[in-house]
Amino acid sequence: MKYIAEYRDAAVVHNYLDKINKIVTKPWTIMEVCGGQTHSLVKHGIIDILPEEISIVHGPGCPVCVTPQSIINLAIELAVEYKVILCSYGDMLRVPGSKMSLLEAKANGADIRILYSPLEAVDIARSNPGKQVVFFAVGFETTAPANALSVLHASQGDGLNNYSILTAHVLVPPAIAAIMEDPFTRVDGFLAAGHVCTIMGNSEYYPLVEKYKIPIVITGFEPVDLMQGLLMTITQLEKGVCKVENQYARVVKEEGNKEAQDVINKVFEVTDRDWRGIGLIPFSGYEVRPAFKQYDALKKFNLVANNKENITECIAGDILKGIKKPKDCKFFGTTCSPLNPLGAPMVSTEGACAAYYNFHRPSINHNFN
Repeated sequence: MKYIAEYRDAAVVHNYLDKINKIVTKPWTIMEVCGGQTHSLVKHGIIDILPEEISIVHGPGCPVCVTPQSIINLAIELAVEYKVILCSYGDMLRVPGSKMSLLEAKANGADIRILYSPLEAVDIARSNPGKQVVFFAVGFETTAPANALSVLHASQGDGLNNYSILTAHVLVPPAIAAIMEDPFTRVDGFLAAGHVCTIMGNSEYYPLVEKYKIPIVITGFEPVDLMQGLLMTITQLEKGVCKVENQYARVVKEEGNKEAQDVINKVFEVTDRDWRGIGLIPFSGYEVRPAFKQYDALKKFNLVANNKENITECIAGDILKGIKKPKDCKFFGTTCSPLNPLGAPMVSTEGACAAYYNFHRPSINHNFN
């Protein structure tokens, strides 16, 4: 299949690996920011075939993983106490809140529905005029256009007075800055998320490169993409060069998708955001603009988040900041598993812990198919 098979070509992957082996002379730590990249790096065994000088650490690139308990608690409150029809992406249902998960709330009778698009939630609101419908809007910049579009659709004509979104959007560039400011994190270069840059373009990364003197290479998600991106990053590091490069040029354009950006900017504005396991990152999220406050579930239901998280033995925060890896957790694969997760990284398909649990088999000879 075009744009799939050729980017899983084992010969091309090993060609890039040979080039990396020839140029690497020092130990380097590289962080991929996106959970989809984490999944691919682990599933295809790329983290195991790299030279020992190269350490890959996994960043806060899973939106489900970084959604704080406080927001999940509000979603549960809406479904249980306010009896709304709560719509969500499937991964969110098993993430632990303070007392229960959305899945447990659903099992107890709450009307919680798994959807693939927020526009489906708008249709549900139209079909159920006597019920309030709330879409749990989680994600990075990638999903923001669709969530914003749902608000615009709901506001057409006389407007739907029974639709709103509970927003938990987070932004990638501020997270990279927070990682670089963390005194316990050691990262020499980043693989940036191709799908985010497809929407937002590359411009937000230039100030980060200038300030922190790190290479940032935008990559796709297939083995060839990632190996080429790693080669580009390591080449910069070995030469003492720091710049933004775009490996994913077949999809990502310098200016991004202007129409998608316009939709985002019409509905959302930038705000501070709490990240699960990390804490408050300034200017790192989206909230609904006052012009659309009737579609903001926080304002419609007068909700107040309690940002104090339950203290658990989960080390998700250290994993999301690249300080530790999943197998550094004493509960990994025993007390904590996808069926019994202690924390969000073991829940989401893009979570680092779930990726290691499901795919990390260093002895397997991966063929990238």
